[in-house]
Amino acid sequence: MNRRAFITLISGAAAWPLAARAQQPAMPVIGFLHPASADGNADRVRAFRQGLKEAGFVEGENVKVEYRWGENQPDRLPALGIELARRQVAAMAVFGPAAAFAAKSATATIPIVFLVPEDPAKLGLVASLARPGGNLTGVNFFPAELSAKRLEVLRDLVPAATRVAVIVESTNPTSAESTVRDVETAARSLGLQVDVLDVSTSRDLDAVFESFARRRPDGLIIAVSAFLVDRRVQLVLQAAIHKIPAIYPLREFPDAGGLISYGASLRDANRQIGSYVGRILKGERPADLPVVQPTKLDLVINHQTARLLGITVPPSLLARADEVIE
Repeated sequence: MNRRAFITLISGAAAWPLAARAQQPAMPVIGFLHPASADGNADRVRAFRQGLKEAGFVEGENVKVEYRWGENQPDRLPALGIELARRQVAAMAVFGPAAAFAAKSATATIPIVFLVPEDPAKLGLVASLARPGGNLTGVNFFPAELSAKRLEVLRDLVPAATRVAVIVESTNPTSAESTVRDVETAARSLGLQVDVLDVSTSRDLDAVFESFARRRPDGLIIAVSAFLVDRRVQLVLQAAIHKIPAIYPLREFPDAGGLISYGASLRDANRQIGSYVGRILKGERPADLPVVQPTKLDLVINHQTARLLGITVPPSLLARADEVIE
């Protein structure tokens, strides 16, 4: 072999791995838009990744995720949605109505998979649950629509109650309005008075609980919102300090020491979001994927907290519970 042929052979061998890498398909990128902070949502992110894995995608191996967190500042979400759209992500996973609308405004072509606590058809995100149409689909995680049922459970737990407080997040108007409407309707039928208390910051929460010395509610309902879930430890501690029986929308609250919760599994909902995103990456269209609704609602009671509050949980309620934390 002459010198020129040898150099040509070596050069070709060196270039082959580069050419092979260049021919490999680019790793798809998912945009992840959440209104709260990363600190309080590690479990939800793990569930999302589990759903991706079930669909055949592992972050860092064959898919990349660009995370954007609103840090409980809803006015940041539109700019973050535009940022992800300009990044030309393959799909977006968005959490809560504000994030869903921010993403919807940012793009009409990138597939969007949402997690919202209200009927997305009524919100205007999709044409219908069965046939979403357009570029959006997702999970209708409806804890806001269960507020009336939570009030009934709270009344069973505290039968002598006459006044109930409801904490809603004022920066999450769709969920707040739904919660207040359902609770007030149910309260009238039960002969209960309702105090609606708006919060948007951690200081607001402290001020609300300080006001309970004057308001003297017999029970407390916590509405669903990313901010309130983020502040679940603060809420549980304040309820314990002020000895107020409280019912929550998610089992994460009793896990943190809260008294009782009634609702669907947030972890499972996040897993379903990951699964839907994975299916879209494989070629399915959002318009053809029906909006998922939970099929199971869990009643979780923290019996230890009940004893600390001096509450005797009725045997009928214990019998209905899906889980009792001792």
